[in-house]
Amino acid sequence: MYSHYINRFCLTILLFIGSHSVQALPEQALVPGGIALLKLTSYTDGTKVFFNNRRIAVFPYKKTWVAMAGIGLSSKPGDYEFSIRRADGLNLNTKVTVKHKKYAEQHLTIKNKRKVNPNKTDSKRITTESKRKQNAKKRFSETTPNVDFIWPVNGRISSIFGLRRFFNEQERRPHSGLDIAAKEGTPIKAAASGTVIESGDFFFSGNMIYLDHGQGVISLYAHLNKILVKPGDAINQGDIIGEVGQTGRVTGPHLHFAIITNQTLIDPILMLPRGGNSFNKQATNEISKKPPN
Repeated sequence: MYSHYINRFCLTILLFIGSHSVQALPEQALVPGGIALLKLTSYTDGTKVFFNNRRIAVFPYKKTWVAMAGIGLSSKPGDYEFSIRRADGLNLNTKVTVKHKKYAEQHLTIKNKRKVNPNKTDSKRITTESKRKQNAKKRFSETTPNVDFIWPVNGRISSIFGLRRFFNEQERRPHSGLDIAAKEGTPIKAAASGTVIESGDFFFSGNMIYLDHGQGVISLYAHLNKILVKPGDAINQGDIIGEVGQTGRVTGPHLHFAIITNQTLIDPILMLPRGGNSFNKQATNEISKKPPN
């Protein structure tokens, strides 16, 4: 078995050739909540790639193929392994080093105390809903993924990914997505083409939609005022799928937008178009930035 370490990848936007469409490359960030990219110089039909024993997405890029792995927000600094399994039986292994990243804190006041400390009835509902969420996260279709995302709504970024969150001074799970504040009723676009795999009213997330974009790449839209699609619907990028609202555990109207890959929540900023490097650096460290129109 042959092993080697990956090199730093070029992250400039390039064009696909042949029959593949133009697509942007997600930004690599080798930190918890980030993305690891692997250029597959030995790709053949039937090749499957795994990251920490979990299959990951593979998509065409320029003259080759790229594998994309999400790095868990709770991941500790150290080496993590890619495993490339070709159809001809040849297996290749390579490692990537994840660095430490410290995320800031955010303190929020929630008026509905049950949304912070649910009662027994609420807890039963949350348990049932958690199973539905996990099933959606585990979805892995063989469709070649579309990773060229667009902003689902225009507005002010009110909360960034990874923040250590305190509700009514009680610590809860870190923020798993990007919050974009907008007027209630503002139309929400599908960030990429895909299929609706889950939707409904959830205790914490309010009205929520999951879209499957292929090979474990999934986008999530929460706290909606209205859901305009249903499971099984085929959606094109840019289609209106719902409206901004303030359902679930919220402090005001906004869209909670999240991206999952290999069952791992990642920083959506790494998958979204930016107005330049300065915007990208600021957007991952500040709370009050607007996405490009």
